[in-house]
Amino acid sequence: MNDRPHSPIQDSRVNAVIARLQGARQRPAGPRGSFDSRDPHAYAEQGFSIHPEQGELIYLLCRGLRATRVAEFATSVGMSTLYFAAALRDNGGGTVIGSEIVPAKVETAKRNLAEAGLADYAEIREGDARQTLRDLGGPVDFILIDGWPREQGPSLAREVIEIVAPQLLVGGYVMNDNAEPDYLAFIRDPQNGFVSMTLPIKRGTELSLKVR
Repeated sequence: MNDRPHSPIQDSRVNAVIARLQGARQRPAGPRGSFDSRDPHAYAEQGFSIHPEQGELIYLLCRGLRATRVAEFATSVGMSTLYFAAALRDNGGGTVIGSEIVPAKVETAKRNLAEAGLADYAEIREGDARQTLRDLGGPVDFILIDGWPREQGPSLAREVIEIVAPQLLVGGYVMNDNAEPDYLAFIRDPQNGFVSMTLPIKRGTELSLKVR
């Protein structure tokens, strides 16, 4: 069972998988024990996941929105996908569209969703999110941007938000986990149609509302 006593998710199967993933959370180690590789394939066995507090907020916001279609970058081993899929199921149905570039993690995420009884509510697209999320098949209610760091150039978070923001409904939310400076510059610019705030969760979580 999930050891967080006030989780809004009441499904014991979902909570058990979340608790297992949280218990297995590891500090990422790259090739030969290094911690500085920027190749996502070097970390195929490590999950990079949101924290339960972020996931529970996602669940509550999606329930409040009556969300039926959401998207995430990146899926990793499926922790965030579990929260999204549980909310959509409890709303009566819908689809989480996830993107993950590492094939092994796609398979792990699918196993975790199946174990939680949520496989029917997720579509995980394997590949580069700048391609896989270019067409979400219609407007979405919520987007998670929790992508991979880069050493130089625009962040992937910035590139992905520019692709998916036009596909987000007015009144929908975006959550960002890594506070990339160029992402924050985009999401906090009123000309881009969002209002935004930083929440004191996991060293700072940016939550943004699309207002136009």
